[in-house]
Amino acid sequence: MCDTIVVINPDGVLFAKNSDRDANEAQFPEWHAAADHAPDATVTTTYLTIPQVPHTFATLLSRPFWMWGAEIGTNEHGVTIGNEAVFTDQPYNDEGLLGMDMIRLALERASTAESAVSVIVDLLERYGQGGGAGHENRSFTYHNSFIVADPTTAYVLETAGDLWAVEHVTNGVRTISNGLTIPSFAADHADKLRGRVAACATRTALTSRSADGAVGAGDLMAVLRSHGETPWPKYRALNGTLTMPCMHGGGVVTSSSSTAGWVSDLTTTTHWLTGTSAQCLSLFKALRVDQPVSIGETPTDAADTDSLWWHHERLARRVMADPATLAPPFLAERDTIEREWLASPPDGQDAWTAHLELISLWLERIGDPVRDARPVWARRYWTKRDRKAGL
Repeated sequence: MCDTIVVINPDGVLFAKNSDRDANEAQFPEWHAAADHAPDATVTTTYLTIPQVPHTFATLLSRPFWMWGAEIGTNEHGVTIGNEAVFTDQPYNDEGLLGMDMIRLALERASTAESAVSVIVDLLERYGQGGGAGHENRSFTYHNSFIVADPTTAYVLETAGDLWAVEHVTNGVRTISNGLTIPSFAADHADKLRGRVAACATRTALTSRSADGAVGAGDLMAVLRSHGETPWPKYRALNGTLTMPCMHGGGVVTSSSSTAGWVSDLTTTTHWLTGTSAQCLSLFKALRVDQPVSIGETPTDAADTDSLWWHHERLARRVMADPATLAPPFLAERDTIEREWLASPPDGQDAWTAHLELISLWLERIGDPVRDARPVWARRYWTKRDRKAGL
C-alpha cells in the first residue's frame, strides 16, 4: 500500500511517494546508465521477456530487491513515476507485467510525462498486467494506478485489467492511494470493499489536505512522515497502520510498512531518498540521476550488518517499540541536519555515509527499550518478522 503526491504551483512541480510493502522487503536506490541496444535485443522483466527498444535513458530507481521493476523512479529528463496497488472489478492475470516493471520501462523509454503515459498504456495493451506482486505472499496481485510527472506537468493514469483512464494535472495538489480516484472510472470499476480495508479514502484525504500549500521538498517530507491525527501510530487489529502515510505494519488481517520514501523537486531535478523504511525516523538524502552513489551491500530480506537499509531497520524496530520515549533523543538532531541539507545539499555519497554513521550514534544514544507500548497483536507481528529476518 502506498501514497503518491504531485503538487504543481507557479514555482514548479513537486513529487513524493512512500513505498509501502512487506516489512522485510528491503528496497534501495539503483542507477542505470543510458544505453544503446541491438535491433534484436530483449529485456527480461520480473516475469516476462519482451523486445527492447533501440535506446534507453539513464535512470535512478527505488527497487524492491527481488523484482526487476521499481516502486519509484526518475530518468535523465526528469520524468518521475510512482505507482499504487488498486483493486477493481476486472480479472487478475496470473502472468504479465507488474506495475513496477511498467514504471521502469516507461522511464527508460520516455522523455516527457505525456510520452511515459503512452508507453505504459501501450505496454498494458500489448502484454497485460499481472503476476504475483507480494513478497511474503507471491500470489497477491493487483492492478495499478500511477502519477507520472515531469518538470512542467503531471498525469494520473489508472487501470483496471486492460482498461485505463487518464487525468491531466495542471495545477494544485493531486494524490492517489490504493483505490481508483478518477470519478467515472472509479464508479465503473472500483472494488469498494477492498478499497475500504486499504483505507485509501482516508489517506488520500489526509495527503491532499497536508500537501496543500507545499512549496518545497521539505513540505512533502513532512507529509510522508505523517501518522495522521497523532504523533505516533495507533495500531488497528484489522489493518495495522494503513490509515496513515507513514506505515509501521502491525495488522492481523492485512498490513504494510513504509519501506522507502522519495521526494522530488522537478524544477531542479533533485531527488530526496531515504533508502530506508520508517520515514518518520529516517533522513532524506539528495541524489541525482547523473551522480551514482556506492550504497555498499545490496540488502535482501535477510538482515545484514553493512547495508544502510538494515542498519536503519535495527534503529527503527527498536524505537517503534516505544517511540514517544526513544525518538526524541535524536530527532531534533535529524531535523537540524536535514534543514541544512535542504538549504545546501551535500554530495550524495557524503550524505549516504553520514547517515550510516549517524545511525550508529543514535543506536548508542537511545539504548534498549524499557517497554513495548504497542498492542499485543502488533508486538506479535514484529516478533514474527524479526525472526524471519534473522534479527
